[in-house]
Amino acid sequence: MNKKWSILLSGALMAGLLAGCGSDKDADKTATDSTPAATETKDTAGTKSDSGSYKDGTYFAEGAMDEKSGWQPYVVLTVESGKITQANWNYVSAKGGPDKKAADKAGNYGMKAAGGSSEWYEQAEKTEQFLIEKQDPAAIEVKGDGTTDAISGVSVHVKEFTSLAEQALSAGPAAPGSFKDGSYHAEGELDAKSGWKSTVDITVANGKIINAYFSGVNEKGEDKQTVSKEGKYGMKAGGATAEWHEEAIKAQDYLIEKQDPAAITLKDDGTTDAISGVTIHIADYVTLAQKALDQAK
Repeated sequence: MNKKWSILLSGALMAGLLAGCGSDKDADKTATDSTPAATETKDTAGTKSDSGSYKDGTYFAEGAMDEKSGWQPYVVLTVESGKITQANWNYVSAKGGPDKKAADKAGNYGMKAAGGSSEWYEQAEKTEQFLIEKQDPAAIEVKGDGTTDAISGVSVHVKEFTSLAEQALSAGPAAPGSFKDGSYHAEGELDAKSGWKSTVDITVANGKIINAYFSGVNEKGEDKQTVSKEGKYGMKAGGATAEWHEEAIKAQDYLIEKQDPAAITLKDDGTTDAISGVTIHIADYVTLAQKALDQAK
């Protein structure tokens, strides 16, 4: 893992652990109950038919970003021959980089190190398998604190998983995109004049871009968006109508909407007229986004 990922990921993970996500005793308290419960809908596209089966296809739902922990949940379910055959419960980081499972498997989440009986991804996998066995999110009875007694060895909050699984199944199959699911990173060269190296992180789920993070890293290891949010970059102080991170976020959102870096048409000076309110040079980010997505083919 390069220097930028290591620094940013360490910060994000420490924030999550300090929030109380480190042990079974604390029951994964970084997870919140912010994900709205799925509305119970009869005879919707994804609910079970009289024969007890779902429509074949891929189902997807995502929750809101938890500003405290820096993680955003999502669920992808696969139905084949009317049965749920695959389930993926995961989280994307607010600052890009590896998804929660990848970070955990690399030893960078640390529930066991903090006193838990098992790692988060191991408990997530048990929860996924329980759903595949029972074929109904309602079979995972959730207690008031968001945990469950239904699954042996699972002490983490599962409310977000059950809520999103219900939401996905109620919505019906979601058309998949053309990319390979995962987290992808690309970075440019250090610009001697500005002192920044441009970085792009993209997360793909159900074949589609669900999160993008346009930022940068300097020789101190600082994150460009964070520096801008803290008021240390100073675009508005220099006469701009918005701060750097505000314009970068608009560019990120545009990429997620269009699903193609080529949709961001560039002018000769590296700026674009395609995105309202974006005046910063984004040529590097378009190039790096394509480079990151080339890994997802």
